[in-house]
Amino acid sequence: MENDRAKFKNEFKQRLYAWTLRMIKFIDKLPKDSVCNVMGKQLLRSGTNILANYIEANSASSKKDFINFFTHSLKSANESKVWLTLLRDTEKGDARELGWLLDELIQIANIFASSILKMKGKK
Repeated sequence: MENDRAKFKNEFKQRLYAWTLRMIKFIDKLPKDSVCNVMGKQLLRSGTNILANYIEANSASSKKDFINFFTHSLKSANESKVWLTLLRDTEKGDARELGWLLDELIQIANIFASSILKMKGKK
């Protein structure tokens, strides 16, 4: 059981890191206009915060602190979904890459949400 848990945690961290790298590369390739500049910066901030808060959670001093960092990751994921959706709907950036980033982010956010509910004893 513990090996499966440790394996999942490691795979999730790698998955989250890979998503963050792809998101950064996507932002770097956005058109150089005022809309993309603003939305790209917002996405960069919220998108990197997902990973940063996840890493911080692993050093949490209590269960409450751990849940708090996971909650911040989930909130950042939800905000990132907004920026990606706006970029998609304004037809900015590569549509295929945007689709992948959104799909993967939805799965990542669902993992955070499920984990938070489980830790709070609501699942």
